[in-house]
Amino acid sequence: QEQLTESGGGLVQAGGSLRLSCAASGLTFTNYDMGWFRQAPGKEREFVAAISWNSRSTAYADSLKGRFTISRDNAKSTVYLQMNSLKPEDTAVYYCAADFSTSFLRRRINDYDYWGQGTQVTVSS
Repeated sequence: QEQLTESGGGLVQAGGSLRLSCAASGLTFTNYDMGWFRQAPGKEREFVAAISWNSRSTAYADSLKGRFTISRDNAKSTVYLQMNSLKPEDTAVYYCAADFSTSFLRRRINDYDYWGQGTQVTVSS
C-alpha cells in the first residue's frame, strides 16, 4: 500500500521558518519525482516545488523562489521542504505527492500519482 505521510507543520510567526517532511512507504522511492503543493482556504491547490528522483533537478513556483528549498534523502525515502521568511499568505495545508519519474519535472496536480494527507502551516502576522 503506497503511502505518503507529511509532518512538521504548525504555527509560526511571520519571518520564521519551518521544515516539512514527507515519508514514503510502499513504493520504490527512487522511481518517483516528488512534489509539494499547498491549498489555502477558499483557494485551489497550487504547485510549490518539485525534485527529480536523483535530486539533480528542482523546480519552484516563481513566487516562492529564494524562500523555499526542496530536498530529498533516498536512503530514508523522505522529501523535505525548508520554508524560510514565512509570510501570512503562506498559510495553507501543504501536501506532498509522488510522480512516476519522467524526463522533466511536472507541476500539474493530475500528473501526480500518490498524495499525502496534508499538514497545516499557519503563519501569524
